[in-house]
Amino acid sequence: MVKIRLKRLGYKKNPFYRVVVVKDTTKRDAKPICELGHYNPKTKEMKLDKALALDWIKKGAQPTATAKYLIDNCNDDGTLNYKKKETQKLSKKALAKLEAEKEAKKAAEETAKAEAEAKKAEEAAAAEASAEETVAEEAPAEEAPATEAAAE
Repeated sequence: MVKIRLKRLGYKKNPFYRVVVVKDTTKRDAKPICELGHYNPKTKEMKLDKALALDWIKKGAQPTATAKYLIDNCNDDGTLNYKKKETQKLSKKALAKLEAEKEAKKAAEETAKAEAEAKKAEEAAAAEASAEETVAEEAPAEEAPATEAAAE
C-alpha cells in the first residue's frame, strides 16, 4: 500500500518536513516514490503540489492524519491556510467571574423573554375583551325591537 506522509528533516528541536509518497513498509526517512512539497511547523510555512497530492489519493494512496490535514487546509497555490487559535489562560477566579456573567446575561434574557410573552398575552386578552364588548353592544340593539314588539 502507498501512503502520503511526512519525512522529517532539520536538526534537533527544529523540525522540517517533506510531504512524500512512499510504501507503507518503508522507514520514515527512506527514499520516496514522489515528493509533493515541504512544511515547516515552526513558521507555518508550506509549499505543496495539491493537484499532484489529490491525484495520488485518487490512485489509492492513503494520507496519514497530519498529511490529510495539510492537504485539506492547503490553498490552491500550495500555501497553508493557517488560522491562529485564540487561547486564553485564565485563573480560577477569572473563569468563575466569566461563568457568573454568562449566567446573569442568560437570566436577563429569559426574564426579558418572559416579560415580552406576558405583554403579548395581555394585548391578546385586551383585544379579545374589546371584541366581546363590540359584540355585546351590537346584540342588545337587535334584541330591543323584539322586546318592544312583545310588549305591545
